[in-house]
Amino acid sequence: MIPAELLRQARVENVALSLREDIGDGDITAQLIPADKLASGRVITREHAIIAGRDWVNEVFRQVDPTVVLDWQVNDGDTASPDQTLFRMQGPARSLLTAERAALNWLQTLSGVATVCAGYAEKVAHTGVHLLDTRKTLPGLRLALKYAVTCGGCHNHRIGLWDAFLIKENHISACGSIGQAISEARRIAPGRPVEVETESMDELQQALSAGADIIMLDEFSLEDMRAAVALTSGRARLEASGGINEKTLVPVAETGVDYISIGALTKDLKAIDLSMRLD
Repeated sequence: MIPAELLRQARVENVALSLREDIGDGDITAQLIPADKLASGRVITREHAIIAGRDWVNEVFRQVDPTVVLDWQVNDGDTASPDQTLFRMQGPARSLLTAERAALNWLQTLSGVATVCAGYAEKVAHTGVHLLDTRKTLPGLRLALKYAVTCGGCHNHRIGLWDAFLIKENHISACGSIGQAISEARRIAPGRPVEVETESMDELQQALSAGADIIMLDEFSLEDMRAAVALTSGRARLEASGGINEKTLVPVAETGVDYISIGALTKDLKAIDLSMRLD
């Protein structure tokens, strides 16, 4: 779970940057419109979508012109159908048009992530597995993308390098062994989750013996995943990882692992097609 204040700060900074790169020192085309002219309009989706990003849209209009009034017809996490109105707006015409692209960019991007996540989650709804995102995010947009993941029914892995341990092959090599790495992690930050990446059943046994909280099964075969579940027997949580896609997702989930991490949830983005129309 992303701390609310951390997410708010990121949102304000994200939006400010997106407006700065779009508006620069002023929207010269908007100046064609009389400053006192008022307008109203609506934003629709042209395709099926799971909505995410309301607060980013609100922040765009707040930073451009806080007098603009938005009337949302959907909440984050809702399913929207083609041609459905997502929100209506009214205020100075210049402000509506200046804010349009930044607002739609945020909504179409985050809704795209949520929609992909919902599709993955639906495929494994018959199992108990939790689908996790990764740190494979667009630079500067990590918290926004990870928020969108939760709107689509998937879950966040660690937020960054600071909130949980993930001990990988190079960490193990530098520390000397899996056991030494886990022991040092417990000393450095007692209470923080400790996860270890393993590439074989022998490494899995070492991680279990050393008391890892979560053990990543990196590119294990389905047979070995099932064996790992039986061997672990609840002593640690198991996470499957490594090139898992829509075709391999269900068989992996059905092995009984607790988690599956999928980089594609946040790195292979396809924005939702949205449109703003003034009345």
